[in-house]
Amino acid sequence: MFEQNSSISLSTLDDYSSLASQLKYLTQDEPNLIANLANISAVLFDALSDVNWVGFYLKEKDQNELVLGPFQGKVACVRIPWGKGVCGTAAAKNETQHIDDVHAFPGHIACDSASESEVVIPIMVEGQVVAVLDIDSPKLSRFSDVDVQGLELLKPILENLVWR
Repeated sequence: MFEQNSSISLSTLDDYSSLASQLKYLTQDEPNLIANLANISAVLFDALSDVNWVGFYLKEKDQNELVLGPFQGKVACVRIPWGKGVCGTAAAKNETQHIDDVHAFPGHIACDSASESEVVIPIMVEGQVVAVLDIDSPKLSRFSDVDVQGLELLKPILENLVWR
């Protein structure tokens, strides 16, 4: 059984690697995508300090739009157009977005006015972006390069979930 560890400190790539192993173990026997994404967002929200939102936006089938998926935090925007805001930009470009000051990001969509910095990681399956992992912080420049590299270690786990 997976045991959530509130005392985990994510300051090195080894720490993130350990977290990735825990998430792989947590999801390995569960085929339900929503259940897995819900648990992953809960673990990340608990493990990361100084964050106010952690969750997923899922690509709407046959549309260039992201729709709110499982998350932890305040009520969020439900739909984000492809290429708009930090999440839509990450999806359209298939590139991680590491934003130190969201207010300086052209076209930023402010779902929570307390958010100051953000990391968004696109998730690909069979060559297509199927979702993004979105993490917001109420602190400017909250996410270091180590945080971004560490969070990108989660991509293979997320991409190997059962996407339907």
